[in-house]
Amino acid sequence: MRKRLAQYRKLGRTPEHKWAMLRNMVTSLIKHERIVTTAPKAKELRHLADTIVGYTKKSKTVHGKQMAWKIIREKPAITKLFEVLGPRYEDRDGGYTRVMKLSRPRRGDNAPMAVIEYVDRPGEIRAARVPEKRKKKYFNNLGEVLEGHAGIKPIIESKREFPTEKYRGI
Repeated sequence: MRKRLAQYRKLGRTPEHKWAMLRNMVTSLIKHERIVTTAPKAKELRHLADTIVGYTKKSKTVHGKQMAWKIIREKPAITKLFEVLGPRYEDRDGGYTRVMKLSRPRRGDNAPMAVIEYVDRPGEIRAARVPEKRKKKYFNNLGEVLEGHAGIKPIIESKREFPTEKYRGI
């Protein structure tokens, strides 16, 4: 029976090979911010990529970098992670990556293909929703800013009353 064992995909590899492959893939994802791979690999990579970004948000100290160094293999990727990706996702609580299935399978073995990419980046395929924290941070005092600097007054919607006798039959 398979009770409460690891629920991760095996991907047809030994655990050492799978871990090495995922480490390489997350390093490439940080470097390029979008990669094309098979759908099961992308779904498995999503967990690791989100965890890595979480390291930059939780611990911006040496400890966070040490934890990231255990997984990421290249120094430029670590630098980009802590200087570009960490501040980009400061307002977002989770869901830093997006997996989109491609319409055509891979030629040769008919494997389902997918694109995994970071959200909120320039040149993304589909725009992400704005996080609630960012909405509150930037749009709470929007009316005051527009009225104070640009002189734009808010539109007050009033209920328009129609003459009842004229439109009674409608």
